Amino acid sequence: MNTNNSNLRSLAQKRKLAIGTGVSMEPLRDDPSYQQVLMREYNIVTPTYIMKFEALQPQRHHYNFEAADNFVAIAKANQMQVRGHNLVWHHSVPWWLTHEQWTPEELIHILRQHIHTVVGHYRGQLAAWDVVNEAVADQDSAGQRKRDTIWLRGIGPEYVELAFRWAHEADPTVPLFYNDYGGEGLGAKSDAIYAMVKELRQRDVPIHGIGFQMHVSIQNPPKPEDIAANMKRLGELGLQVQVTEMDVKIHDGSGTPEERVAAQTQVYRDILQVCLEAPNCTAFLTWEFADHHSWIPDFFGKPDSPLPFDESYHPKAAYHAMVEVLKIDS
Repeated sequence: MNTNNSNLRSLAQKRKLAIGTGVSMEPLRDDPSYQQVLMREYNIVTPTYIMKFEALQPQRHHYNFEAADNFVAIAKANQMQVRGHNLVWHHSVPWWLTHEQWTPEELIHILRQHIHTVVGHYRGQLAAWDVVNEAVADQDSAGQRKRDTIWLRGIGPEYVELAFRWAHEADPTVPLFYNDYGGEGLGAKSDAIYAMVKELRQRDVPIHGIGFQMHVSIQNPPKPEDIAANMKRLGELGLQVQVTEMDVKIHDGSGTPEERVAAQTQVYRDILQVCLEAPNCTAFLTWEFADHHSWIPDFFGKPDSPLPFDESYHPKAAYHAMVEVLKIDS
């Protein structure tokens, strides 16, 4: 049974680690069981949608902060930090922006105004901002590792640097993160991310951390030693690392259901242990916490159970493994 002093939140606090989850507004508003587990287990939260460009500026010059303000207020009332997510992405871009032709100057003005307005609105209230999300392509295309987006096409590769500078202008105190998937271990994509952020640091761009989304699978998870090495080299650049969106697919793995659960449990155990051992790993978040709120089954069209709690909010083996890891030397 989970006691008040042996849940994730209390144990992580002793280890000086922020532990949290992505959160959707609907269950936060309507589901008492969701609310109870969230408040008990976590001390940092990320809104899964309501702070994205499309949600905050659905019409040009018309900002709607109501849902996001409510989210921040609920988190504050329950002593939870908030990660802002996100300012610049190729998804969740409003219709008015994608269905017009813009000059580079116009796009620069639109993006700068959006970042200044949003970051300024939450100045002094957030623990971090994911400034740029998923700007590095999965595959090298003609020597180009930047993802093809409206921002790359319309402004050029300098949009990444500009976004960080504008966010820092709007709130000089909030840590600013680059967030991406598939670059957690060692390999071509993590090398491309490392090269990009190293150059940004050399140019004195105000970037303070890297978000490892950690959407992984039991089929071929990144090796713990590779994640540790990647965290170390990023730390040598003066950067924090946060695990920002972790979940562990099991539908594409092999073995019996029990073997898949055991493999999933080991992945959660390994990644949390790596984070705890890295001096620059400051937060560990899953992307939602109960299986029925996961994006994975709908996206892949396969049943899955990738999170630490089941559909009845009962803690699973992965949850208990994370508790065990947090208890070591605590």
